[in-house]
Amino acid sequence: MIFYNLFICLLSFGLKVFSWFNEKAKKGVDGRKESLKIVQEKLKNQKVIWMHSSSLGEYEQGLPVLEKLKNEYPDYKILVTFFSPSGYENVVKKQHIADAVCYLPFDKKSTIQEFISQFDTRIFFTVKYDFWYHLLRELHRKGTKIFVVSALFYEKQIFFKPYGKWFVNELKKNVDWFFHQTARSEQLAKNIGLEQSSISGDTRFDRVKQIQNRDNFVEFIQEFKGDKPLVVFGSSWKSEEKIADEIADKIEAKIIIAPHDIKRHIEFQNEKQILKYSEWKTKNAQEKSTKILIIDSIGLLSKIYSYADLAVVGGGFHDKGLHNILEAATFGVPVIFGNHYKKNPEADNLIRANGGKSFENEKEASEFIVKLLKDKALLHEMSEKARGFVNSQPNVTEIILQKIRSYI
Repeated sequence: MIFYNLFICLLSFGLKVFSWFNEKAKKGVDGRKESLKIVQEKLKNQKVIWMHSSSLGEYEQGLPVLEKLKNEYPDYKILVTFFSPSGYENVVKKQHIADAVCYLPFDKKSTIQEFISQFDTRIFFTVKYDFWYHLLRELHRKGTKIFVVSALFYEKQIFFKPYGKWFVNELKKNVDWFFHQTARSEQLAKNIGLEQSSISGDTRFDRVKQIQNRDNFVEFIQEFKGDKPLVVFGSSWKSEEKIADEIADKIEAKIIIAPHDIKRHIEFQNEKQILKYSEWKTKNAQEKSTKILIIDSIGLLSKIYSYADLAVVGGGFHDKGLHNILEAATFGVPVIFGNHYKKNPEADNLIRANGGKSFENEKEASEFIVKLLKDKALLHEMSEKARGFVNSQPNVTEIILQKIRSYI
């Protein structure tokens, strides 16, 4: 306990110092100063369903459950909290179902007590593995029903270290139920005594199935694509952009790049091949015949995947973590990515289904993409396998809701 409290103090202090040099950290530090005020203004003395997500990916994972709970308990207010600015900044600026969106305060006992005393939390769930000791303990003490959705345990977590046993004991006492993504995660949890566990699957499948049927039109994309195959590089980093640069002159296809950081400059051997999405309206027909389109607006990627014939998803060629491959696969788009994805079991499953493929380096990925675009039969086969993989998954949200109902 002493060491945990020291860790939280160091974390808080470290982020404040880092915020002097880093804009993202500054947003997180400044945003937390407003969290108490936000809930006081919007949730004071209200019954609340609260979802906590570390970042945007976890938010998307938990959203199907939150939407169902909102429908079942329309009189309850909805609170969504984030730890990371990348989640908060993306959601707070868009239309959402929450009555209040804010940063989760740092997990200091007095701070958490003051925060949660403003409203009456009836249901709380966190997504994947973002656990905070004082938060869970104080919510449990107030009688809140606490769940973990799309839980994912793996061997290197603190719970499997000798010094993590005290936290395991707290999870035993404070969490009502863990809904695991995989059988391996459930088994690991039960190995350390977290018997209140079951396998439900990954809620992201429910989320991406929903987007198949919405209006996915994006202005200018079909005009850019024309009658050519389209390769979409989604949430790209430099490694994926290196692949795009490598294959640009080797394929008869159009390329769209939606970078993870839209402010970062993307370098190519032939800059004349590139046009930014924001510039499309102002360009003439000759300039619009460009081969590469850079998406410099946020919120379009999941819709753009509906136009794609092949997707290359970023994050897998380094330790930042693989981004969402299911948003592409749900449209029957084969997905290519790097092999750094230990926290993404869906990647292994998509590969086994032959709807995706991972590579150790950019050169191997480039060679395969060129080959695949020339082999229409194989491209079609992988497309059908990707779509089938997503559509074959169970209704995870309903499995979770059935269990939550039994606690309410």
